[in-house]
Amino acid sequence: MKISILKNVLNESIQHVSKAISSRTTIPILGGIKLDVTHQGVTLTASDTDISIQSFIPIEDDNRTIVQVEQPGSVVLPAKFFVEIIKKLPSQEVQMEVKEQFQTFISSGATEIQMVGLDPEEFPVLPDIEGNQTISVPGVLLKNMIRQTGFAISTQETTPILTGVLWNLEHNDLKFTATDRHRLATRSAHLDGTEEVKFSNVVIAGKTLNELSKIVPDQNALVDIVVADNQVLFKLDRVLFYSRILDGIYPDTSRIIPTSYKTELVLDTKKLSESIDRAYLLSREEKTNIVRLQTMDNGGIEISSSSSELGKVREELEVIDFKGEPLRISFNSKYMLDVLKIVESEQLMIAFTGMMSPIILKPMDDSQSTYIILPYRTTN
Repeated sequence: MKISILKNVLNESIQHVSKAISSRTTIPILGGIKLDVTHQGVTLTASDTDISIQSFIPIEDDNRTIVQVEQPGSVVLPAKFFVEIIKKLPSQEVQMEVKEQFQTFISSGATEIQMVGLDPEEFPVLPDIEGNQTISVPGVLLKNMIRQTGFAISTQETTPILTGVLWNLEHNDLKFTATDRHRLATRSAHLDGTEEVKFSNVVIAGKTLNELSKIVPDQNALVDIVVADNQVLFKLDRVLFYSRILDGIYPDTSRIIPTSYKTELVLDTKKLSESIDRAYLLSREEKTNIVRLQTMDNGGIEISSSSSELGKVREELEVIDFKGEPLRISFNSKYMLDVLKIVESEQLMIAFTGMMSPIILKPMDDSQSTYIILPYRTTN
């Protein structure tokens, strides 16, 4: 294998695929990035068995020569060193040559590097995913849906299924659900042209979706998604992103979402967020994060928290709309702030069915999103 390649294009591809490299792998070959060179271009691949990412660099793009291939071939290079060294090379062109025993020589400007390569035949073969379970989602929408649900996944490996986001598609409606048993986030979107496609209980690890989100461009370019029995493939321009589907049955969360409420409040999202953020400063010191909300006779609400060492904080907030019964409730302010950070609506409806029932949060200009936080039982 012998090529000359533009450094910035090679570096961009390396950054994409390196997101699939695990620092804790027990299989040495998975600590590397595989390069396959043909007369069509260069393909980079990385995998940690849960996710695999492949990036293709064509010979030419927009009438600009990117790669000059003198001799095709393959090699696996240790990712930790390869990722860092390519970024720091002095010249805009990089020459690479693989000789006997996969010894790899890299040169750029006056810099010359020798790396010990690995046999590409030992690298795992990527899954062959085909099927009619294919949908196309605008990149911006996909990123938003991940951001608006991924924060609610569980971080406890004792229940692996809850460390992922549940995907369901039926009647053209794609729905994401995430819960850690203390809170829940759902986000739906209507997709045209998916009448023939239907799937359920597709659960993808939250950390996987987080890595995918970093690769998805901010433009409205479509991301093609192929769903198979135990794998999902995301196709983004010249990048293929494979993800394993988590094993197990996701719990039915539909039963915990109330359809009628005893109390409804409409509040200014920014003012509520700032108020709870101030109260959080004290509640954080108690290691409880507990903040209290109660309705007042004048139609407003009171936000308060206390610390046995630091004191108390209390403030009143105006309410845009108030329906139903008076209420006093305690909740985890960190969970509430996580929701308020991703709500883009200027106004937010908070609904309650009772003191120890779930707290429902719905952005006023977004009927597709619902958030739930379980309240705390407190002694005062």
